[in-house]
Parts: sequence; C-alpha cells; structure tokens
Amino acid sequence: MLTNIQYKFKLFLLGAICLTTAFVSCQKERGLTEDPYAGGKKPLDLTFVSKTIDPDVVNPGDVLSVRVKGLNKYINDFKVYVNEIEAEVVTGSTNDTTLTFKVPVTASTGSMWITSQGQSFFGPIVKVGGKISVDAGWKVINGSTNTTGFSTVYDIEGLPGGNYFVGGEFNDFELKGTEKLPIGGIAQILGDGAYSTSGVSFGKGVGGGGKMITSINRIATGAQAGKFIIAGSFTSFNSTRLNRQTLGSIARLNANGSLDSLVLRDVINPKPQETYKNGDTVSAFNAGVDGIVRKTFVFNEQVYIIGNFNNYKRMYLPNSSYDEKVYDYTRMRQVVRVNMDGSMDSTFHYNASTRQSASGANGVILDAMMQTDGKLILVGTFTTFNGSQANKIVRLNLNGSVDNSFNVGTGANSDIISIRYNATTNKIVIGGTFTSFNGKASSGINLLNADGSNVTTFNSQAITGGVVTFAGQLNNGKILVSGSFSKYGDYLRQGFMVLEASGQLAVGYNNTGGFQGKIYDMVETTIATGSQVILVGDILRFNSTLPHNLLRLNFSN
Repeated sequence: MLTNIQYKFKLFLLGAICLTTAFVSCQKERGLTEDPYAGGKKPLDLTFVSKTIDPDVVNPGDVLSVRVKGLNKYINDFKVYVNEIEAEVVTGSTNDTTLTFKVPVTASTGSMWITSQGQSFFGPIVKVGGKISVDAGWKVINGSTNTTGFSTVYDIEGLPGGNYFVGGEFNDFELKGTEKLPIGGIAQILGDGAYSTSGVSFGKGVGGGGKMITSINRIATGAQAGKFIIAGSFTSFNSTRLNRQTLGSIARLNANGSLDSLVLRDVINPKPQETYKNGDTVSAFNAGVDGIVRKTFVFNEQVYIIGNFNNYKRMYLPNSSYDEKVYDYTRMRQVVRVNMDGSMDSTFHYNASTRQSASGANGVILDAMMQTDGKLILVGTFTTFNGSQANKIVRLNLNGSVDNSFNVGTGANSDIISIRYNATTNKIVIGGTFTSFNGKASSGINLLNADGSNVTTFNSQAITGGVVTFAGQLNNGKILVSGSFSKYGDYLRQGFMVLEASGQLAVGYNNTGGFQGKIYDMVETTIATGSQVILVGDILRFNSTLPHNLLRLNFSN
C-alpha cells in the first residue's frame, strides 16, 4: 500500500513539474516579444573607451585625459567625479572622444564616472598617489583563514630578530595548515610578512573554547625572559585529547613556541593498573579564567589579565589525576594579577574580608593599555568601576583601586572602543561612538595627555556615516583612524584617515581609497624614508586591495 502511494505521488509530482515547465515556457516565449524596459528612461549612448588611467598613479591636481565615445551630445550637461569628489573639466581639451579633467585636490583612490541627465557611466579606477602607499614588498598572500568561522588577527608581537608572532581566530595561515595539523590561532611571519616556521613549533596551536588568541606578550626580563604569554579563549594548546583541555584562556609558551610544561610524578591514580597515569604533564603557568581575555600585560615579573570573566581559577594539583583536574576558584571580575607561576596576587583588586574582588565594571571592557609606571587604563561600555563613577574609562592604581587622580572628569558620553598610548609623544588616543569627552566636543576621536586631560590643541571634525573603531598615534604625532565612517567634516574618507595632532586631515596622507573591516592592532617601524606600519585585524579591503587581515603601509616623510 505504501509503495503504491509513493508511486502515485511521484506521478503527480512529475505531472506538476511538466505543467509548470510548459506554462513558464509559454510565458517566456510571449515575453520575448515585449520590451521589459518599455516606458523607462532610455540609456544615453555615452561610454568609456579607456579601461585604465595613464599614468598608473597620479597626483592631486594632475590633468588627465581618457578616451570616451558620444560625449558631444551632452557636452554642456555632464559632471565628472573621482571617488565621489567632483572634478574640474578642462573644456578646451574635451570633445566627443576625449575627456580631460583635473584630479581634485581632496580626491582619493577610487573609480571615476560621468553623470548626465540622471544617469551614471563608470570608467577606470584612478589611483591617487600621496605619502601613504600599500607596501608592494609585503609578502602576505592568503593571510589568516578559517574553515569554520572568523579569521580575525587580534594581536601582533615583535621579536628581537625582526620576526613577528601574530595571534587570532584563524585555523590556517597562508594555506599551510591541514585538517590533522591546523595552524590554531598563532603563526610566525618574517619581517617582510612571509610565513615561517623556522625556530618555532606551535603544533596545532590553541583548541577548545573560542579557539582564539587575542593577546601575545613577550616576557622581557626575569627568570622567564624570552618566553611568551598568550591569552584569549581556549582550553588546550597543541592537543585535541579530552584530558588535555585544562587551560583557562591563558598559557605561557617557551621561546620556540611550545607549551611551557611541568612534569609531575606520583600523581593520584584511580586506575593503578594503567601505570603511565602515575605521572602527568601540565602547564607550568598554572592560572586561568572562566571567560574571554581581551588583553594581558607583563610588568615587574607579574602578569595582568584583563577581560570579561567572573572567576580566576587554578589547578589544585594534589587532588588532580591524569584524567581529571580539580580547580580552585576565586571570584575576580574582569581584572586579576598573577605571579609568574600563575598564583594570584591577592594585593591587587582583591578584598581579603570578602575573599573576592571588588565589583569591577558595570559593563564590558573593550580595550586596555598600560602606562610606563604599571598603571592600567581600561575602556569600554561601563559607567562605574568598583562602584565609582567611570564613564567609559578608568585608571587603576597598582593595588587595583580606582585612581582618582586620573584627570578624565566626566569621561565619554558613549562607548570607547579603542585606546592606544604612544611613548614617543606621551599621548593617549581614544576612539569610539562618543561625541563629547569631559565636556569637550569630540566626534568619535580624542587626544589625551598622559594624566587623562584633554589635549586642548586637538579639535576633531564631525565624523558621519559610521563610527571609529580604532585610533593610534604614530611617532611623528600623526593619528591613524579607522572604522565604518564615510566622512570627516566635509571630506570623503571611507573608513580610513590620517590626522595631524591638531585634528586636521594630514595633507598628502589621505590619498588612499576605501577601507572595509576593523583594525585591532598596529606596529610602527622607522625606515630611512619615513615609517612602515603593520595593521592587523579583520581587514577585508583597503585601497582596492584584499589584505587578508594583515597589511603593511609605507608612510613617507
């Protein structure tokens, strides 16, 4: 009976498909005799013949000519644009087949087009030269990728020999990983961006949790000098075995990238017949948290852990076995300081009477920095910290209490997403969604003195079309800003711009085209002609290139 019903259903389905096909075919045949654009505006017979610009790179103010067809009919009724900026037409050299125009002084790299009678006709890309250029010698090709999700690069850490470690959410890098041996959240690149495994052995990298590294710090001094603190969201390093998921989003690596481990003897063994379980190998850095770590800092041979977690945890080794680990938990909201063996420093952000931390922030910590004296500055979505008013920004004393001498006054009126300190200029740059800071109009970007007060000579213009998600100051005082915005004042800046320390657009440094994505970190290196800046993050597009999350720019003096 069931077979008969299935047979009849298939016959019905087949018949329905045939009828539908026949109906669509008839409609299609009848439709071929009709004009789908009937009643609409007839396209103008105006086209670009030139597919490229000669020369390949031009300067603001240059006079260019491109070949067109059919311009005479609209010679008194058209405009020319370079990346949304109107260009001046040189009428004496413009005719039916030639369009001559001046590159606008404020133009940046992007497409050019003609508009006439409400219609637009797109031509070649105009590459505007200036004092910023994408480094053609940068050897990142495929960059960070992820077969299961995001591939963001969150941090980059310079090494003494000129190489870099990069950390993020990827499980492959330059397509060198495999299913059996992924490149889990950490990779090494040479100074020119080329992927390298020389001298390092990360194995499978991080696993479990969010499988990501958000912070890498090289330990510069002390008994652990040359090793690295990595943090983010993970439960293992170079292992997928269930009984090796023992890490709490932070670990210490040896100089060669392997997990800094400790071999134990005479471990509790509920299964004595399995003699290999009489011993164990565990992380030598015995510290962890129950959430995501955003930033870590190393100061005076101690590690500061900042993020969005509620508890600090540490393996209690006397009661742990090869297969099961026992943990001690201490309630420590968002910030904790630990010693080099991972033990918690109870003199920081800890109340001995309640045996837990103070309340911490009433919102999310989005970014953090450390000043040269070891004081932390935290920014985010919060309005209080440890019960004290702290509008999106707070500085902590060396014991973790709120530093009331930090001169930020009323703080920001909306979220601060990014904070960076430049030791050369001794200035702090913040970026976010705010429109005022400590009573001063500040459209998403502001420059502060080291004590938190406003730099009075910095005055930003209105940022529209989106928000600032990253800002950092270069050693020459110029400020790099990125985000989702489209304009700065009256000037078109598609997600990326460079400002003077006064807040004005830096002349000659805003020639680049559109930016798409988010920057999380930058590293500046001085060279003979200026500086090179490596940007990492979730960088999808920049100046008509696809950076694959790692980009190096040349800044000329």
